[in-house]
Amino acid sequence: MGLKHLAYRWLSRFHKLADAPRTPKAGQRVLLFHSVGTKIPGDPYGLAASPEQFRGVMDRVGALRELWRPAPFSAPAADRLEVAIVFDDGFKDTLTTAAPILAERGIPFTVFVTAGFVKGGSPVHLSPEELKRLAQLPGAQIGAHGFSHARLDRCDDAALAKELLDSRKYLEDAIGKAVTTLSYPHGAVDRRVAAAARKTGYALGGTSRYGLNVRGRDPLLLCRTEITAFDSPDDLELKLRGHWDWFRHRHPDPAT
Repeated sequence: MGLKHLAYRWLSRFHKLADAPRTPKAGQRVLLFHSVGTKIPGDPYGLAASPEQFRGVMDRVGALRELWRPAPFSAPAADRLEVAIVFDDGFKDTLTTAAPILAERGIPFTVFVTAGFVKGGSPVHLSPEELKRLAQLPGAQIGAHGFSHARLDRCDDAALAKELLDSRKYLEDAIGKAVTTLSYPHGAVDRRVAAAARKTGYALGGTSRYGLNVRGRDPLLLCRTEITAFDSPDDLELKLRGHWDWFRHRHPDPAT
């Protein structure tokens, strides 16, 4: 853990003391993971959670069922608090490690898969057969994460359309199911990208902006709160209750 993350942690604790928000009555908090156990060389962001840490987070989510209802990644509910579990990139360990932990607890989840990693035979990402097996698990949903993992906001219109369409078509052909959700690689999304996603047939999109999704939020620009390998159990509680949401101010809201 670097000094930067320690500073973020203390800022979040100060936020709790200075301006503790009341628990909202309705909305969806999306918890974002990447790998669970796979070593990622040169990973300064803590993208690789350990299986033990992931199990602890899911135990806490399960213990909070009276307050937070585990739910699939979706447009926010108008009458209840929900927590959704999602993964980016499509690491093999979503099938071998994360999925069994989630199944034991009856927690649904979505995996946003970079189609090019699957097609190209990446040794740490899902193979076509593993992707198909994952899609068949109860509670599992497959979404797109671009074809090549390019920053979509830097693509011209033709390249953007190809990234969105090719990734969706490849995944649908691989799993035999419709793919109507996506997350934007690198969190790179603006109004043009969201409009192109909608035109391509996507109904839901996940950004990298922290926050609780409430009724009225554009479903193609839903917020997600990242859980990293550096997070302690206290950090998880702070993130669930919104005390890390100041982190969203690093970038402009693409919905505005």
